[in-house]
Amino acid sequence: MTRPWILAIIAANLAVLIALIFLYPGPMLSPGRMSPGHSKPLVACADCHLPFRGAAAEKCTTCHAVATIGLKTSLGVPLVKTRPGPPFHQALNTSNCLACHTVHAAPRFSHLSGPRFSHDLLGAETLARCATCHVAPANALHRGVQGQCSSCHTPKAWTPATFDHQRFFPLSGPHNVQCATCHTGGDFTRYTCFSCHEHRPDQVLAEHREEGIRDIRDCARCHRSGRSEEGEDDD
Repeated sequence: MTRPWILAIIAANLAVLIALIFLYPGPMLSPGRMSPGHSKPLVACADCHLPFRGAAAEKCTTCHAVATIGLKTSLGVPLVKTRPGPPFHQALNTSNCLACHTVHAAPRFSHLSGPRFSHDLLGAETLARCATCHVAPANALHRGVQGQCSSCHTPKAWTPATFDHQRFFPLSGPHNVQCATCHTGGDFTRYTCFSCHEHRPDQVLAEHREEGIRDIRDCARCHRSGRSEEGEDDD
């Protein structure tokens, strides 16, 4: 049987909580201050919330037309471009704004980290155009890359990249060159050694046939460090 004093403590806490809700409804019930875009002019709670159900995603589009997001404000004023690339909201596979956005700047108790963007919301065509939203890092490696970001990166995380060149072919000595030297045409799924080496493919093939080797398309399979005298069975 529950002791009377325990029930009394519970009842007192509930009474204090109810009193605070009536005395300070804003701090007690509000998830936090409104974001600047919804505070000037101030958006009423009922404009976004349904009674006892919280914010409703379908109410967002009463003010924000999907076709003009990233192009105009909710009042129809053209936006000044501050980021490269075209708007991408029109290519989302859902119109649920709450999947990424919250009207309240402060985190909610029910979702401490706040909504986060997921690349799964993007259509396949937009997902392949990383430059729509992202700018490549301004470093020596990326300046020499002409291919797609997806050659090394995935939408799950920018780092770590999925490719480790050291595992396949060490870029040391005379092989420490620009990417385009071996990966011609911006195609990083292929490489060639004939950009630098003067021997012709037919001569190389003839020499390798003497060793029983018919496929010379993957030089690094046998010449792991680029030395001509090494072979597939070398340590």
